[in-house]
Amino acid sequence: EPNRTLINKLIKNKVVMVTGAGGSIGSELCSEIIESSPSKLILYENSEHNLYRIHSETVNFMELFSDEIDIVPILGDILDPVKLAKVINKYKVDTIYHAAAYKHVPMVEENIISGVQNNILGTANLVDVCLGSSVQNLILISTDKAVRPTSIMGATKRVSELLVQALDVSNHKKNTSFTIVRFGNVLGSSGSVLPIFKKQIEARETVFVTHENITRYFMTIK
Repeated sequence: EPNRTLINKLIKNKVVMVTGAGGSIGSELCSEIIESSPSKLILYENSEHNLYRIHSETVNFMELFSDEIDIVPILGDILDPVKLAKVINKYKVDTIYHAAAYKHVPMVEENIISGVQNNILGTANLVDVCLGSSVQNLILISTDKAVRPTSIMGATKRVSELLVQALDVSNHKKNTSFTIVRFGNVLGSSGSVLPIFKKQIEARETVFVTHENITRYFMTIK
């Protein structure tokens, strides 16, 4: 079980923002955050449909724990640094969980420029805005595919890690602590290989694993 005392340290009674809040990882983060009673939760999402869904889900989920959390849906893009700065400064954000990214390996392989823009430049925008702001902690949600990357997606996430690491090392007088966590394949998340495996097994097809020497690591979304 997660150590609730440690989790509460960055969340309880603080203003928390989740980028990519409507994604599968972002959505689960929002549920976990609600349990730790932030004073305010900022849902930052560039998809109107996903933002509407996660806002409705989060408001309903909040009623099980508290009716005092201010949940703010923001339709915005991490490629818009002006919007990012306005939101962070307006609400005096304390903690950011940065889950916004293009993570589907084949799709990013076919859309390299979009992958680089969103995953690298979007992260650069966010960390730049954090410097000198109210943000005390920024947590980058990364991937095991950033380890010696063999895909464009993995490479873009590795570069985003390097950006975060460089700022954390160079910014000695910083108010913001930059942190990185790497996820493996998350069961039930969008872009996960598991639904493909499941479909192949149900159809009694060959399970295609890319290469016989490949090793995959899985974790539940919870």
